[in-house]
Amino acid sequence: MAPTPLSPLPQPKPRAPDGLAEATGLFIPAPPSPARILRPAPRDPLSTAPDTALALRFGLSDCLDLGVLPWAQAGAETLVLAQSPLHLSVARSRLAATFGPFLRPVETTAAQMEAALFTHFGPALAQAAETRVCPQESCRSLDARRLRRSVIAVAGALLVLSLAAPLAVFSLAFALATLALSVTTAFKFATSLATLRADASPPPPPLPDADLPTVTLLIALFHEADIADRLIRRLERIDYPRDLLELILVVEDDDHATRRALATARLPAWMRVISAPAGSIRTKPRALNLALGVARGEVVGVYDAEDAPEPGQLRKVAAAFAAAPPHIACIQAMLDFYNPRKNWLARCFTLEYALWFRLVLPGLERLRLPIPLGGTSVFLRRDTLRALGGWDAHNVTEDADLGIRLARHGFGTRMIQSTTYEEANCRALPWVRQRSRWIKGYMMTWLVHMRSPRALWRQLGPRGFLGFQIVFLGALAQVLLVPLLWTLWSIPLGLGHPLAQVLPSGGLTALATLFLGAEAIGSLLSLIALRRSGQRISALWIPTLHLYFPLGTLAALKAFRETLTAPYYWDKTRHGQFHD
Repeated sequence: MAPTPLSPLPQPKPRAPDGLAEATGLFIPAPPSPARILRPAPRDPLSTAPDTALALRFGLSDCLDLGVLPWAQAGAETLVLAQSPLHLSVARSRLAATFGPFLRPVETTAAQMEAALFTHFGPALAQAAETRVCPQESCRSLDARRLRRSVIAVAGALLVLSLAAPLAVFSLAFALATLALSVTTAFKFATSLATLRADASPPPPPLPDADLPTVTLLIALFHEADIADRLIRRLERIDYPRDLLELILVVEDDDHATRRALATARLPAWMRVISAPAGSIRTKPRALNLALGVARGEVVGVYDAEDAPEPGQLRKVAAAFAAAPPHIACIQAMLDFYNPRKNWLARCFTLEYALWFRLVLPGLERLRLPIPLGGTSVFLRRDTLRALGGWDAHNVTEDADLGIRLARHGFGTRMIQSTTYEEANCRALPWVRQRSRWIKGYMMTWLVHMRSPRALWRQLGPRGFLGFQIVFLGALAQVLLVPLLWTLWSIPLGLGHPLAQVLPSGGLTALATLFLGAEAIGSLLSLIALRRSGQRISALWIPTLHLYFPLGTLAALKAFRETLTAPYYWDKTRHGQFHD
């Protein structure tokens, strides 16, 4: 069953570097009185405060798209900032329809207009960034109080049932844990097999410079003063024409340390900094949405502060988009670590990443299933991203949510063989905090998209719907219920087990065989993924993943609590602790 779009969205189109291609699709019919362009006004656009009601009436997003900004009115005349005469000419029908035919231009630069917008319209831009995604697809509209009441009711019922029939409740929970383990193991095996059986087709040929698209890279920074210099050095290694590339560093308005570090750094001309005005929340996706409004590239990419992408990655992205059909709206690169042998936790994290990015995600693509995107090295067609509303500013795993929204609207994602290296979070408590944020985001993403199961089934199709349930609900159930499976260790210790009272003869042996089989499959897939990643880590570390996974359960318990009490809290990961 083919996915059915939620609503019609524009197909990606070639886009002019200055943004006029998109602007031409935003015009309304010309007003009865034709616009008259008066003599330019000789004034500094930033010397006086604007009449903010004019820009809000016109629409801040349209101001950004069209390169014009209504500034003030004097009688019948409207003073309009314009990036060029061409921008004003393209937008004059819309301006005249809104403000009347007499328009007096003030020619300015894109940088000046951007500064004016963020200086005078910060609160409005912040609110727009927080509400770009429609309420039906955003977790901001989840009723946290109702969710808490439901959880309390279910917990109370389970408590009563446990007191009345403890063995029956334990047996049911154990069966669910076993089912979660079996399904997720089979799913990993199926996706990995799809990856391994795929034809090793050559990558698309690189594009000549004349055919390369413009690219905007977005990086949200918060308390990253220590890593700013290294970040700039890493990104300067990117092999891409500088006249087609821009990098926007988004810094929170009150993050003075990072702002000072960037102010003293020698930023190339293709990099610039914008300050994210204060809003009701502080999250990475909110910052990305702010930058999306001023992004000029046809392709928008996301990196994290500690990332070290391969130099040729953007050229591979451009070639992949050029060779892909229009419905492919996203390209995801591989992720790996540059400190994989720092300690035991870093090795285990590297093994986990290798399985996810080298086998599972490519398998999801091969099976045409929804792909939960990684938080970095994600590249999207800008027109499509804007039509979808950008990122959900309230979702702390905005990447995974965006992958599902792309699939629901009929768009696809492709994986490419290019790697971005990042910093493995290899201290126990910071690891738990980071993983709890990821798990909380998975919980909220599942709740958001399951508010209308019928609609989700219709848009993703039966196979996509089932894949969504396994990736999100199956993973959550496994990490939360796996402690029940650990109770089987009481048997070799001679302590007995409650299931011995209800299982038939040989039942425990069958369970042991099942778990050993799941362990064998997991170890084999980890070994294959490790070899494909090229990381120089001994395979002898794979069995120690048994000691690594319990940290995920601790993180899941923290995530479950925060979903009920602080759903939008961003437990930020501190970067720059381990260098490449």
